[in-house]
Amino acid sequence: MIEYSHVTKRFGKFTAVDDLSFAVQPQEALALWGPNGAGKTTAIKCLLGLLRYRGLISVDGMDAGKNGKAVRRLLGYVPQELAFYADMSALDTALFYARLKGVEAGRAQEALQQVGLAEHGDKPVGALSGGMKQRLALGLALLADPPILVLDEPTSNLDAAARELFLAMLRDVKRAGKTVIFTSHRLEEVEALADTVLVMDGGRLTLVCAAAELPDRLGLRSRVKLRLPASQLERALAVLTTAGFTVSRNGVGVLVDVLPDQKAQPIQTLYDADVEVTDFEVL
Repeated sequence: MIEYSHVTKRFGKFTAVDDLSFAVQPQEALALWGPNGAGKTTAIKCLLGLLRYRGLISVDGMDAGKNGKAVRRLLGYVPQELAFYADMSALDTALFYARLKGVEAGRAQEALQQVGLAEHGDKPVGALSGGMKQRLALGLALLADPPILVLDEPTSNLDAAARELFLAMLRDVKRAGKTVIFTSHRLEEVEALADTVLVMDGGRLTLVCAAAELPDRLGLRSRVKLRLPASQLERALAVLTTAGFTVSRNGVGVLVDVLPDQKAQPIQTLYDADVEVTDFEVL
């Protein structure tokens, strides 16, 4: 559905994207993962036709550089930085974008319904929470029912609850058959949504792997040692294993493999199950 072939983008002497080649299959979710400055957003802007580049990007068999207008009809885009008219209502904003995209006005209300904003259509966009604004941006991207959804750091400005809700909506979009390409530096976001991950650093592609393999390939998992009363060890092992953790027994405690930002999660899981934790250590 999308193919990059030796794509390079330079700003003066600085090379932001360096000889980038990869392909995205139909209905696949692909993540461009890496730190700030890795070249992820620049690669996306090349796809959108916002930047000129060397090399070839094709979308559904069309050269994106030569057929920009036709290619953009296939793309729905959710940017990292949102720019709306704050005093325009959510529904009027959707109607405005519907006219721009040449779709029926009825799609505006349907789009708000799809992202859970139907009851907030009369509210000024400036009165919406950050999570609601991001969901509005997703609804606008889906107005014309494009086959491809493009997102740049889609949850970077959201709190934990809004992030989880937004990711759930993206999973629904993916299950509906969309091809998804997104940038991220959040490991939990990649694991929740992506099938394949392209790791970028310094504008170059350094690793391609399945999303589930990323933490181990990059050594990103942490290990937490939990100490418990001897009578609670077997129950703790069963509770943590059922919750999906990789866990092993270690003397008077258990060892749990976790993502770097989830070190407290196994403790909370045991607390919810009335299993006492007497001490812990991050290894």
